[in-house]
Amino acid sequence: MPESDLITVKNLTKHFPLGGGLFAKPGAWVKAVNGVSFNVRKGESFGIVGESGCGKTTLGQMIVRLLEPTGGQIFFKGSDITHLNRSMLRPFRQKLQIIFQDPYSSLDPRMTVVSIVTEPLFAQGKPSKDRRRQVAADLMEKVGLRPDDLNKFPHEFSGGQRQRIGIARALCVRPELIVADEPVSALDVSIQAQVINLLGDLKEAFDLSYVFISHDISVVEHITDRIAVMYLGAIVEIAPTGQFISNRHHPYSAALLEAIPQPDPHHRIRPVAMEGDVPNPIDPPPGCPFHPRCPHAFDRCRTDKPELTHIIDEHAVACWLNDGQGIIK
Repeated sequence: MPESDLITVKNLTKHFPLGGGLFAKPGAWVKAVNGVSFNVRKGESFGIVGESGCGKTTLGQMIVRLLEPTGGQIFFKGSDITHLNRSMLRPFRQKLQIIFQDPYSSLDPRMTVVSIVTEPLFAQGKPSKDRRRQVAADLMEKVGLRPDDLNKFPHEFSGGQRQRIGIARALCVRPELIVADEPVSALDVSIQAQVINLLGDLKEAFDLSYVFISHDISVVEHITDRIAVMYLGAIVEIAPTGQFISNRHHPYSAALLEAIPQPDPHHRIRPVAMEGDVPNPIDPPPGCPFHPRCPHAFDRCRTDKPELTHIIDEHAVACWLNDGQGIIK
């Protein structure tokens, strides 16, 4: 694998056993992530988008090893970290951090800000009280908060301020990659822009790489270099962000883009006609997972699953309709 790759994911899967119950099928599994492969380069912001329930968060948590994969491999700088135990994984924990979606439930209400922000340091040793306070004070300034607030508790902050505390915690051990899991979806729109701009500034200041997870392409567009679109546990399209926005190839990608609200009342778009709901991940359909909702589906889509195929440069799509020129305008 190229030396420029920070993270390489190969055929990663995560299947959750279905709990017992009156209507549960024996031996049933929820196929949350189903054979995903991609790479993230050093210094790159890689976006993952898709509807709720498509497996984005599960994928992000496997990358930082909060969840154990069912199958596949995860490489960090060429080292296989897929199944390392806790002690062997410790050196990599410092390099891989995560920002959680909910700024309320992700912070312990019984801990002060200084304890929350410097908690990751304890995984690398036991820093002195003065050291912890200095690190926390520096990070509070970096994320736009006051060092004087270190002794406060989470309930004394707004949602946007709490998310800044979560960002400071992720930066505490100077990681190389941060998985940002819907980091602005729980915030007001005015605060979202501030946090997105902050993440962009921190990327340059700390030489970071991001895996940025969101259901909102309009948010991902502003911070990522490449975008991967997930549907029902699989990636259906990957492309450089600008190329994806201007020339998407998969019908599902087109539907996501056309769902973005437009500020211009005179701007008119022709919506993609999707029918029905996302199929059951316990029993996904044969063939292309999107075919039950795709207005362009034909016989082959219902029987054969398309693989991600490169069509031009770094643009890859999993769709039988693709003719190499772009079928969805």
